[in-house]
Amino acid sequence: MELRIPELKNSLGNAFYALRLGAGFSRPIFCNIIFIAVLDYFQWVFFSSVFTKHIVASLDNGEDHRKILAYIGICGLAVGLMNLYQHYFENVTKPVELARLYGRLYHLLFDKARNVELACYENADFYNRYTMAMDGADEKIADVMRRFWGILFGSVATGFVFYLMFSIDRYAVIFIISPLLGNFLFGSIKNRLEYRRYQEQVVGNKTMNYVSRAMYLPDYAKEMRLFHVYDLLKKQYTDATDRNVEAAARHAFPNAFVNFWKITFTFSVIFEGVLFYAIYRNLVTKSITLADLTIMTSMMVSMTWILIGLFDDIVNFMKDGVFINNLRGFLEYEERIPEDTDGDRPASFESLEFDHVFFSYADEETIRDLSFTIRKGEIAALVGHNGAGKTTIIKLLLRLYDPTSGVIRLNGRDIREYNLHAYRELFATTFQDFAIMGMSVRDNVLMGRHYDGEDGIVDSALKKAGVYDKVAGLPAGTSSVMTREFDENGAVFSGGESQKLAVSRTFAKPAPVKIFDEPSSALDPIAEYDLFRNIAREGKDHTLLFISHRLSSVRHCDKVFMLEKGRIIEEGSHEELMAMNGSYAKMYRRQANNYLAIEEDGEAAG
Repeated sequence: MELRIPELKNSLGNAFYALRLGAGFSRPIFCNIIFIAVLDYFQWVFFSSVFTKHIVASLDNGEDHRKILAYIGICGLAVGLMNLYQHYFENVTKPVELARLYGRLYHLLFDKARNVELACYENADFYNRYTMAMDGADEKIADVMRRFWGILFGSVATGFVFYLMFSIDRYAVIFIISPLLGNFLFGSIKNRLEYRRYQEQVVGNKTMNYVSRAMYLPDYAKEMRLFHVYDLLKKQYTDATDRNVEAAARHAFPNAFVNFWKITFTFSVIFEGVLFYAIYRNLVTKSITLADLTIMTSMMVSMTWILIGLFDDIVNFMKDGVFINNLRGFLEYEERIPEDTDGDRPASFESLEFDHVFFSYADEETIRDLSFTIRKGEIAALVGHNGAGKTTIIKLLLRLYDPTSGVIRLNGRDIREYNLHAYRELFATTFQDFAIMGMSVRDNVLMGRHYDGEDGIVDSALKKAGVYDKVAGLPAGTSSVMTREFDENGAVFSGGESQKLAVSRTFAKPAPVKIFDEPSSALDPIAEYDLFRNIAREGKDHTLLFISHRLSSVRHCDKVFMLEKGRIIEEGSHEELMAMNGSYAKMYRRQANNYLAIEEDGEAAG
């Protein structure tokens, strides 16, 4: 998996990409930015040339002062109306439309994040790119729109003022080269240096954000107080800060050096240069009138600021294009297992077959030549030591990953031929590393699905999972909000209660195949016994597949697959595996002895 990131030379194309996104997300912002750009440059050109020239000519010709004042008043009124419009846009229209743009953009990003395969979230480089794509993308898109039209109308204004200046003094236009060098040459170098610093600080910023979350989320509160993990987090934060400081220090002098020359050529050379040149022509050579000197100076100042704005827009337009690399690269990433993959819809579940399946992640082979079959109505278990590949098999089965080689078949057909959503609807799954959402208990059970008779389904699932009494005792019952992230009165469950709540999702979903990944890892023996009894009852009408580290829970399975280093080393029923007297029998006896020892110790203590 590799994210396509365009080179710097394509930053202009990236900026146009953002421009198209912005136009599609918010027409009012797009149109108003155009109109405001026209007004801004119109004022610069009009007041530095037409307005000034008219006032000076009127004064030289001795026109009635009332006409001059009336002209000034009308122009002032027009400016006031334009400024009122701009003020309204900046403080009323823009905040509302930016919120809409933000929402639409992040819906697009969320949809993309939802559609990429699971492996993307386990790839550090991809996750860094995703983080950068989300970093102020809405502001950058709005900035691209503003700067694009600034460049367009700024170029028109520059050409017009250039023509007027040339008509007064053809040599004065030579000074325009100065802001060109300052903004375009040195400004471009400065922005490239800033982007390199930003890239070097991304990993450090991510670490600092992680530590910041850990310091205020309740998930870490107990560990923070009972162990010395605070010192480790503090060290992580300090190390990340030090790395960011080092990165900033490496770029500090080059940035300062380039910025000095940018300011010198952008401001100092042209302002002082034009002033001395105009004074020389008026006082020494007597080749320009005071009126022409006033107009030329006014237009040169206007031209300077227009050029500064124009090339600032150009450089930042290119700079934003470089930042948009991450947004575009993320949105244009071609998913290997798109969530919207279409295909045939499976009519039922008859069998699932792994046929010589291999799987490697990050160049490490985790599943090796795996072949087995589970048929409708069977109860099967995957057992083995940690790291044997049990959970990876479930992820392959659910098409969260695709095999490196080999085929997984449903009802004799490659699972890649099926509509992905329809295929996954055949399975109800609880993973060991579940997540409790900051939503109601009901939503945590149904997980966005809706059925007839939902109340009964939720209550039944909670009872089967063994957490109904806990939920019934909450003030709002199944409507109670989980976690206290959004509600200070939110329900906080213990680890075992949370696991039961997660398991209830599998009971609630009417799927032909139920998958339980270590469903009792946080439960006490009595709760575990009750849970597996209910799971066994579920097996009367469903195909079951589960992972359990406690082999006593798989004794009644039709099939048990013993895994080691990603391959099946033994398979059969509990009785058959015990008769083999191999790895399974050895692990079972060791666990049984441990349980017996614990019971005997408990009796002795009693």
